[in-house]
Amino acid sequence: MPRFTTIARIGGMRSVHCTRAVYTALAIVPGVTAAEVVIGMATIEHDGRATEDTIRPAIALAGYELLDTTEERQRSLPLL
Repeated sequence: MPRFTTIARIGGMRSVHCTRAVYTALAIVPGVTAAEVVIGMATIEHDGRATEDTIRPAIALAGYELLDTTEERQRSLPLL
C-alpha cells in the first residue's frame, strides 16, 4: 500500500492547546494514519486519500488556517 507524508504549514497556532486541536481535527480526515503536530506545522502520514482539499477544512474546523502543503511518497524496497 502506498504511503505518503504531507507537511502542512498552519497559521494561527500559538499554544499546546492549538496543537491538540489540530491533532484531533486531523484524526477525522480519511486516510490519515499518523500525525505529529507542533506549533505552526503538522507532519501527516496517510495512504494518499488525505489531500490538501480534505486537510484544509479539518484544520479550519479547529479554527486555524492551512497556509501550504508539501507532499512526498515514501518508497520502500521490495522484500526478497
